[in-house]
Amino acid sequence: MDKIAEKTLQLPPITLEEMSGIKLMNRTDTKFVATLEQLHSFLLAVRGKYYIQEVNGKRIASYHTTYFDTDDYQMYNIHHAGRKVREKIRVRTYLDSDDTFFEIKNKNNHGRTKKKRISVRGQHTIGEELENVVPFMAKHAWYTIDEISPVIENWFCRITLVNYDKTERLTIDFDLKFHHLKSDGHQQLQHVAIIELKRDGNVPSPALDLLRDTRIKRSGFSKYCIGSALTNDRLKKNNFKVRLRMIEKMENKR
Repeated sequence: MDKIAEKTLQLPPITLEEMSGIKLMNRTDTKFVATLEQLHSFLLAVRGKYYIQEVNGKRIASYHTTYFDTDDYQMYNIHHAGRKVREKIRVRTYLDSDDTFFEIKNKNNHGRTKKKRISVRGQHTIGEELENVVPFMAKHAWYTIDEISPVIENWFCRITLVNYDKTERLTIDFDLKFHHLKSDGHQQLQHVAIIELKRDGNVPSPALDLLRDTRIKRSGFSKYCIGSALTNDRLKKNNFKVRLRMIEKMENKR
């Protein structure tokens, strides 16, 4: 963490207000999985091309997320089956500000992600805010509030980068911790970072060359699905085995 924090100080800051036009609520996402050593190299490589988001003097943000699913894990199984059209429902808290949102993410068969969200009072207040949550879900979700329940929670640290042209965002998540609420399984990834490139369409991206140069490979990584596979032995995971083995090798590499 100290080495990463040190490298973030070498990038020029950008404020939330300056980033207000880069919401990318309708976007394409491309994910990459890196070791922390590769991340160190990448953060050096982006100097001169990217800003780093800074909020109240902090460049590394902390998140807490709870994902919902049906009793038979329909959302997990749809993703595991490889279906491109899928949905995730979650509550996310930005721990540094304590802002919390109930979010619905839908991905279409063209790889575009649409995210809708409403503000809620806290991680465990959904049942108390049905007057807002129920119509919100009726408009945007495949499910009703009665069909879903909290399944898994995670915590992680995030760095957000913005290219100088302000056409894309890069989020870098690390120090991931998972707790499955049904199995009570726990897992922590201490040596893995998830880099996600978020942009409208396929606009040119300076990050792609930098990722290739630092040998960081493209790889799907759903924090909900991978976290669930790592913490609940009863779930199907055959289609995630390649990614799970890759993560295991990264975690065991010293």
